[in-house]
Amino acid sequence: MKLGIVGLPNVGKSTLFNAITNAGAQAANYPFCTIEPNIGTVAVPDKRLDWLADLYHPQKYTPATIEFVDIAGLVRGASKGEGLGNKFLANIRECDAIVHVVRCFQNNDIVHVDGSIDPKRDIETINLELILSDMEVLDRRIEKTQKMLKADKKYQAELDFFKRVKAVLDAGKSARTVECTEDEAKLLASVSLLSAKPIIYAANMSEDDFRGGIENNANFNVVKEIAASEGAGVLPICAETEAEIADMSYEEKKMFLADMGLEESGLDRLIRACYSLLGLISFLTAGEQEVRAWTIKKGTKAPQAAGKIHSDFERGFIRAEVVAFDDLVKCGSMAAAKEKGLVRSEGKDYVMNDGDVVLFRFNV
Repeated sequence: MKLGIVGLPNVGKSTLFNAITNAGAQAANYPFCTIEPNIGTVAVPDKRLDWLADLYHPQKYTPATIEFVDIAGLVRGASKGEGLGNKFLANIRECDAIVHVVRCFQNNDIVHVDGSIDPKRDIETINLELILSDMEVLDRRIEKTQKMLKADKKYQAELDFFKRVKAVLDAGKSARTVECTEDEAKLLASVSLLSAKPIIYAANMSEDDFRGGIENNANFNVVKEIAASEGAGVLPICAETEAEIADMSYEEKKMFLADMGLEESGLDRLIRACYSLLGLISFLTAGEQEVRAWTIKKGTKAPQAAGKIHSDFERGFIRAEVVAFDDLVKCGSMAAAKEKGLVRSEGKDYVMNDGDVVLFRFNV
């Protein structure tokens, strides 16, 4: 999974990226400090995997990972090349989802590119640039579809759909607000529109906001309303806090977060929100050689899940021996779970569940 972190300059974007990836991206109080995208890979925290590692003492421990891409601050006119905008937009196009950092904190020492704190205006600025960029891409696709229509009338429905999407963009709305059938969703995905990508608004607030209750921050409430109207995710976060706890021990981190009324870090909450937004789950494989988490889409069937490990597993799939993680914990071992009949033999139509511990049987 690849997540693009975007936002206006000086909203806390690179500070957040540094904190969650420890990648050391430059963070400074002036626009365009980030020029090339910084990339950091983060292991997905998973207590289930830790438990399996304690059970098997494997030679290798492999968690699922997420790649974060810190994309330089976008400004008004980015779709026309302002502030190296076109290059930045191309970086977003390669991501699975967008984390849009929105400044909701007041700090006179950190300049705002537009001179004041206004989440609604800031969100509209970024969204408009994504939409303007999408219009150019969609116009080219419509032109191509019109040419194909002359040779074959079957492209009429495709053309009608793209014109409907264009009308939504013309109205200043994101492509993700377009209602689609399953076939239309596949068409939309084939165009790779920026404003069609799933998005989470990360409302960057101060530590005082968290201690005083985030619901008292009027800027956060504005972001929440916008996210609700778009069907987008929203996550209250404090980049400053994430930076402070980045190098702390587990116990120190826990105490610091508890003082702010939080049970887990912003990174953990962000990962969970992204999994939910993209409809992802994890299944687990375990043994003395390796314990590993594998990320799949909800609704994936056993053979396709096996194919994530190796194409031969899918091609020669025989069955999946599956136990729910919670059942395995209750039993204490795989042998005990088998004795109690909790290890099931599942066929090609089995739909994987989050936390399934699986052994795939195959023959090629």
